[in-house]
Amino acid sequence: MLRNLLLVQMHWQLLALSLFCQMIILTIAARKRSESWRQDCRSCVECSQENGCLRCSERLFLFLNRQGMSHHGSCVHSCPAGHFGLRGKDVNRCMKCKAPECERCFNKDFCTKCNSEYLLFKGKCFKSCPEGTFPQSTDCIEGCMFDHIGSWGEWSLCQHNGRSCGVRWGQQSRTRGLSRQMPEKTETPCPDQSESRKCRMKKKCPKDRRKNERREERRKLKKKLKLSGNRTVTDPPWSV
Repeated sequence: MLRNLLLVQMHWQLLALSLFCQMIILTIAARKRSESWRQDCRSCVECSQENGCLRCSERLFLFLNRQGMSHHGSCVHSCPAGHFGLRGKDVNRCMKCKAPECERCFNKDFCTKCNSEYLLFKGKCFKSCPEGTFPQSTDCIEGCMFDHIGSWGEWSLCQHNGRSCGVRWGQQSRTRGLSRQMPEKTETPCPDQSESRKCRMKKKCPKDRRKNERREERRKLKKKLKLSGNRTVTDPPWSV
């Protein structure tokens, strides 16, 4: 009988000790959470224990780390990967890039750096470079493969809207040939294959000159008829 009582007493003592240890563990954990929350709120202007930072100073960005239905806010100097900093009137926020393959972006639609398995071209991320471009480091570069650049040809006729005379200024152009590069050579951006320049045109066209000559002949004829009075002139003016 006495032995059973001792066993029961020992059982209750062990149970009480176990409960005491659990209370100590819970207290330490709560203290750590409280200290962690205080540290998280050091850079905040406004903070809560449940959601972290709610408002940051003017020079910092508010980053919301979403976990399921809840989120935890923190104030950061620069936004993490996949986000960009958007400054606002009341608060500066870290906004997520629209494309998941974008590591850095200028705004939600314009990427400035892609993830390692993608290539950047004009603000977009591609698995392989679009047609007319080639990969260079982490980007796609516009260019082509040529290793021999020919000489410039002759300048074309100076024209303006299909006319070669009658106006003061026109345009003329010239071209040069390019030969394709061997596959083992490194791609380089394409050089200019054509160029144009401003050129001076003839103000008067040949037809206009003939018209002016006829007009001058008629003027001389009228002058001669006026001087001769009513006398009939049978010979052409150039035979006199």
